[in-house]
Amino acid sequence: MSALVRPRRNDDPALRLVVCHHAGGSGSAYFPLAARVPEDWDVLLVDLPGRGRRHREAPLRDMGAMAARVTEDVLPWTGPPLALFGHSMGAVVAVETALALEERGTPVVWVGVSGRLAPADCRPVAHLDPRLPDEELMAGLSSMGGIPARFDEVPGFRSRFLRLVRHDLHALGAARTGAPFRRLDAPITAFGATRDDLAPVHLLANWAALTRSAFTQRIFEGGHFHFFDDGFAALGRSLADEVRRAPTALDQIPTGGPA
Repeated sequence: MSALVRPRRNDDPALRLVVCHHAGGSGSAYFPLAARVPEDWDVLLVDLPGRGRRHREAPLRDMGAMAARVTEDVLPWTGPPLALFGHSMGAVVAVETALALEERGTPVVWVGVSGRLAPADCRPVAHLDPRLPDEELMAGLSSMGGIPARFDEVPGFRSRFLRLVRHDLHALGAARTGAPFRRLDAPITAFGATRDDLAPVHLLANWAALTRSAFTQRIFEGGHFHFFDDGFAALGRSLADEVRRAPTALDQIPTGGPA
């Protein structure tokens, strides 16, 4: 069984979109996005180890290992044009995976990064320090939104969740001090939000340094998880528009069809 979740099956798609989730999240959080992009796209939702289809696997603490795992997951699905999108931690995973695919001779047509600054701009965030006590770390996460309602009603869920988050945040912290990213051949779109303190909109343009191709950005009203407010409707429309306009995708992806 593939570790990638397919909300809807399309075996002959115009494009395959791989979606990489945020720290502490899973592919299931992005299930609604599949209904907000063109019907002739195939959507593949990543589950990193420790969650979703990989809940029995030990979580990873290294960004390189995360990207390597996603790259191996994606390779069997190559053929149609391939695009990657990631939110927050997922933005780093998406870029690293795109670089790995390019190195293997499997270029992608577009990469979308959301809710994350370019590596050179990232700094430690005090309320997301993985060494914080449980209550303090949970308070920091809750202040950003994105925590499901009735979170504490499942016995033991909080402790499992925080263990997973600590692994993810450790991987992000180590990635900040690693070697500079190489530049992608694929175009990049940076998605940001007006009240997202983790990714101030005035710094998003620095993602342009990570591509040899075109760079664009889209700004939304809201906080770090703004797309949950309308069930991904605005993000889905913008994402589809950006992929269609990407220079490397123009000759490969039809411009018609519902979004």
